[in-house]
Parts: sequence; structure tokens; C-alpha cells
Amino acid sequence: MSDAPALLRVEGLTKHFPVHGGPLNRRVATVRAVDDVSLAVAAGETLGIVGESGCGKSTTARLLMRLIEPDRGRLLFDGREVGAAGGIDVTTLRRQMQMVFQDSYASLNPRMTILGSIAYAPRMHGLAARAADARAEALLDRVGLEPRQFARRYPHELSGGQRQRVNIARALALQPRLVILDEAVSALDKSVAAQVLNLLADLKQQFNLTYLFISHDLNVVEYISDRVLVMYLGQVVETGPVAAIYGRPRHPYTRALLASKPTLDPDRRTISLPLTGDPPNPIDPPSGCRFRTRCGFADAVCAARTPPLAAPLGHPPDAHLVACHVPAAQQQAIHGH
Repeated sequence: MSDAPALLRVEGLTKHFPVHGGPLNRRVATVRAVDDVSLAVAAGETLGIVGESGCGKSTTARLLMRLIEPDRGRLLFDGREVGAAGGIDVTTLRRQMQMVFQDSYASLNPRMTILGSIAYAPRMHGLAARAADARAEALLDRVGLEPRQFARRYPHELSGGQRQRVNIARALALQPRLVILDEAVSALDKSVAAQVLNLLADLKQQFNLTYLFISHDLNVVEYISDRVLVMYLGQVVETGPVAAIYGRPRHPYTRALLASKPTLDPDRRTISLPLTGDPPNPIDPPSGCRFRTRCGFADAVCAARTPPLAAPLGHPPDAHLVACHVPAAQQQAIHGH
């Protein structure tokens, strides 16, 4: 992790969803969507979160924004606990932390003009209408949309890439310090996605932003991130600097993910499946290490205890942490054979 102090720190974040059924609609099971997740994002950095669909990435984002209330866990923003006495409330948090969603159309009110959508939040927070409109126009220009051409349009008149630029401008309208990007470019064509990624990099520098970038696309995460956090079935299995995660992955799951990356290089084609089977059901996850049912290195200890997220045995403490009991699995991941 960067030497900068943590702007966002999460400790033990947990969210379980009840499943109801039967004639009386009673609680019959629990989906363990996010289980004891801890992370930190330093001021000015980009933390990428990756993992298969259903691993808890998007639920984590919604928990951070308090769109969903967590069951347990502490959230500290700039050293102040959210919701605690003497800390900060959710309204203040949302002025400092904004989110860009995957579905660019569903994120915008179809009855509001583009200018109105961007200016809405500043107006609600007390900025005069004329000043809010001026800020919205400036942000439109900054994200590459000419205000005179786009300000009076409606969402259905824009392309997907243009709408996502509007959503980015809207997220910046309250002048936040941290922006959560939840699959923000995954629905876009590759060329459009590349333009938006370059825009995000420029905006980060111009506005001194911190990003939490969530995606299933490993190439995109490698391009934009400073550090990476890998999730599997609601838990963190590995985290570290982007060069370490992509160059020397320590967890068998991370290694399998990287082996499944698409490539145009014929010499790097994947011959054998890097990972077999589907992820277990989050309603009834395996005991101990949740990856053990798909891991070729699983041992008795893997079923008995949940591995802590820590530096491997025999390694000095560093910023590259892994949740794995079996040194042989970590060694294979490190040396790639």
C-alpha cells in the first residue's frame, strides 16, 4: 500500500441476506454475500477489486455507500467513523464519496435533461441554481461533452459512452474525494471503454481523486489500478500492489483468474482449464477456506480453519497478503509452475 494515510478504511464488513420460503414465508437460509471484508484505500491511489460474478464486489460497493446497511463492520473515512458518535453521518460521507454504476441509462432520470441531472445534487446541497448549472456545464466540458450541444438533451438521445461520461460528471458534481466505479466500463465497446478509462485517469490527476475500481476485466484493472484486491465468495483471498498480483500471484485462485485472461498471443494460449467447477453456493459455503473445493492443493487444515489474510510463512511482512494455508500452493503461484 501507498505511504499515504488511508482515506477509506473498512474493518470486518459483513452482509448476510435472508432467504424466505415455505408456506409461512419463514427464513429458511442465509446468503453470505460479504463476510468479514477489510480493506484500505490510500488517498490518491486506485484500488481495483476483481473476482468472478457473485463474489461480492458490487455488494461491497453498495455497503460502502450505505445503499445497503451492513450487518457488522466499521467504515472510517479520513479517520472518522461513519455513523459513530463524534464521527460523520451518511449524508456527509456521500458528499465525500460518490459512485458510478454499470448501467448508464438506468442511473439517469429519463425525464431530466443532462444539465439538470448533473446540477441536481449541488442544488439539493444548497448551491444556487445558477452556480449549480455553471458547475454542471463546466463538468460536461471536462468529460468531453460540449455543453451547448448536450446540456439540454435527455438520456435516450445519448450513446452508452456519452451517458457514462454524464454519470462521471454527475459523480464529480459534489466535488468528492473518492469515487467508486462499479463495472463502469464493462457495458461499453472496447474503443469507447478505452476512451473513458483515459478520461478517468485525467480526472484523477486534475481533481486529486481516489478511486475504488470494481471490475471482472483483469486487463482493465491492471491498466488503471495501483493496488488490487481479489475476492472469492464474499471474502478477500489476496491483496497487494498491481505488479505483485499480476507478476507473482500467491493464491491459487488469483493464478487461475490470470491464466484465464484473454490473449491475442498464440504462444500464450491456455491449453488446459485453469479452474474447474462453479463457485459453491453462497447460501452454504464450504467450511474453512471457501476455495478448497476447487483447489488442487487443499489439505485437512483448509477445511478446518479459515486462512487469515497475511504475508506467507517465511516471508517478511509486506503489502502483498494472501489467505492460504498451504505453502506449496503459494510457491506454485509465485514461481508459476
